Parts: sequence; structure tokens; C-alpha cells
Amino acid sequence: MNIVDLKYGNRKFSGKIPAARILQPQLLPSSIAPDALISSALAQPIGTAPLAEIVKPGETVAIVTSDITRYSGSELYLPLLVAELNRCGIADGDIEIIIALGIHRYQTEVEQHKIVGSLYGRIAVYDHECDDPDELVDLGITDSGIPVEINRRVVAADRVIVTGTIGFHYFAGFGGGRKGLVPGVASRKTCMASHFAVFNPPEIGGKHPAAVTGVMAGNPVNKNLLQAARLVNPDFLLNTVLSAQKEIVGVFCGDLEAAHLAGCEPVRELFQVTVSQLADLAVVSCGGEPKDINFIQAQKALDYGSQAVKEGGTIILLAACHDGFGNDNFFDWFRYQDLDEFETALRENYQINGQTAHATLAKSRRFRIILVSEFSVEQTAAMGMEKANDLQSALDLIMPELDARSEIVVIPDGGMVVPVLEEKF
Repeated sequence: MNIVDLKYGNRKFSGKIPAARILQPQLLPSSIAPDALISSALAQPIGTAPLAEIVKPGETVAIVTSDITRYSGSELYLPLLVAELNRCGIADGDIEIIIALGIHRYQTEVEQHKIVGSLYGRIAVYDHECDDPDELVDLGITDSGIPVEINRRVVAADRVIVTGTIGFHYFAGFGGGRKGLVPGVASRKTCMASHFAVFNPPEIGGKHPAAVTGVMAGNPVNKNLLQAARLVNPDFLLNTVLSAQKEIVGVFCGDLEAAHLAGCEPVRELFQVTVSQLADLAVVSCGGEPKDINFIQAQKALDYGSQAVKEGGTIILLAACHDGFGNDNFFDWFRYQDLDEFETALRENYQINGQTAHATLAKSRRFRIILVSEFSVEQTAAMGMEKANDLQSALDLIMPELDARSEIVVIPDGGMVVPVLEEKF
């Protein structure tokens, strides 16, 4: 037996496990210092001119950045970005930072401080509000019929810079890029309308085959998000690529689409891991906080990890979720336990969190899932899972059913690593 230590919130759990394959990101050589990466990317943007040729003294600038659920290295790049704007003649008083909450909760002062770092108290910071009509501006309708309502401060600014980090996304293909604007600073109505394309037309039913992890071309959700974000007409993008240790290993600046796509490739190279066969058991840690700050974030690791497991196999998921489910109405959707009834209800009243709940229950029907979290036995069971209090307790539930021939994988950074089954010819 081997001892494994896996992250759980802000601590670790240990467990005894037989020989297993560890699915890890590509190891990187010693990296360039983050400030050098950021400065270089700002000086050599992709698809746009440098900021010095875009902004003019006296203009107002809105900087959009991610909330606490998506660590991006913002406390490092935001001060350098503001310093560059200052060099371009933009005063601190003409700069606002808008935290792209989407439909997430407001941030605490402590969280805002973590996000903006040394800029806290110097640059005005605002949480996005998706439900207040007075804080939103209607920008029209996309070619796909998506109504686009965007944060008033973002629309009012002379220049808009969107920032964030690039990683896999379980139905938009990749995070980052356009997602900083939609859903980041969009109305609830825009969020719901843009994400509804995750489903096929009702006469076909089910999930669209291209609305999956790592796929951008032909992905209807990506198309909706990009069309909606283009109506905002942002002037500049800054996106990071992070290692599993949350270190900045890449920075991509420039055009909303071109710079984002350039950053997606290293993410694929770093975090896509090939497996030769599907496993009987996958032991998955989200990678600790903030990847498991709530279940809506944690379920991404469940989605990715499930791609390494055979139908009917078992997944142990370590997800502390000290912030609960991540949305007040997420858990309510589990009143539907029949997947067809669930999908019908979603088509009648689509909600992003409902779609996430549907995806969760669908996996619970395909796999045995043992969840190590702060949720109760009853809450865990409603999601179709079994509760365990720690990693060893979870292993004790499944190990008697396995034998020496069983294939086991361990994924320490499940919120970032995407297993892909090797194609055999």
C-alpha cells in the first residue's frame, strides 16, 4: 500500500491506496518571474497595438477581473497593468476595477483585497450586480438571438480591459477570454440565454456534442459567449495561464479572441493527460481552495475526472465546499431525480446552476461517487452520491470490491487536469 496526500480545502487528507497511476500536469522547467512575463506580454500583445497606442490621457478605463472562485494571479498583474496605464497618462481616479461575479455572490472586503492586492484602497473596486436593472445597459441582440445586458460601469468607460485566467471549462471549452465579460459582467438574463445552447434542440434532446471540455470550434456555448462579448467591444485582454501550484507560467495579452486562443494551447499541453485504459476507481482532489470553495466549482473536477473512469466505475471526490453549494437555488434542482423530467424542467426554465445540477446527477447515475465534503448525508444522497468523512473512510468503502487487476488512478489537481483516452488503431 502507498500513502497519498491530497488537498482538501486549506488542508490535506491522507489515505492508503494500492499501486495507482498518478495523473499530473506536465512538469515545467524553472519559469520566468511573473512580473517579467506580464510586462513582456503587455509590450507584445497579440492582435492589437500596445496599450500606449490604444488609451489616451484623460480617458476612463474599466478593468474587469475574476472573483475569488477563480484564482488568476490578479494581485500580481493588476498593479502592473495599472502602472502601465499610469505611464500612458491614465490617472488612478479614472480607473475602475469591476469584479466579474456573473451570478455569484458578492465578495467580502477581505476577498476584494486578495483579488486586487496592493491596489486595494487606491483604485475604486466594484462588485458586478447581475439583477439590478439600474446597473445594466442593453447592448442589443446577437446574431444568435442572445439579449446582451452589461454592467453600466463597463459600458460607460472609454476603454475596457478584460482580465482573468485560462483553463478548461466543462461545457464552454475553455474559461477565460470572453467569459470575463459574459457571464462575468452580464445580466442574469444574458447569462441564462447564452448558456442555454448547451442543450440540443428539443426534438433531438440531450446535451450538444460540441459543448464539452476543451472544444471551441463548433461549440454553441462558446459561439454565444463570444458574440455577446464582442458587443461590449473590449479594447484589450490580459489572461494568465497558471501551473497546478497557482504560479503564473504564461501571460497572453491583446485581442479578446486571438490572445485567448493563443493561451488555450499551452493549457491543453500542460493539463491534458492521456490514459491508455479507463479506470475502475479514480481518486480525485479538486486541488484545494478555491477549486473546491463550493460545489459549483468543485463539480468541474468531477466532470474532468469522470473521463478517466469506465461506465459503472467509482469516483472518490475530495471537495470541502466550505462555502456551500455556491448558489442558493442549486440544491433545489435535485427535487428532480428523473433525468428526463429534469431536462424538461430546465428547458422550461433554464438556469445555469440547474444545468450544473443536471450534469452532476447524470454522472451520479453513470458512476458510483463517494463525496468527501462538508455536506450532510442527506444533501450528499440527494445529489446521488455517498458521503465519507475523509479520504481513508472513502477508500474503505470501495477497496473490498476491487482486486489486483483493478485499474486505479489518482488525480491530485482534478480542477485542472483533463484525462483523455488514448486512441487505438
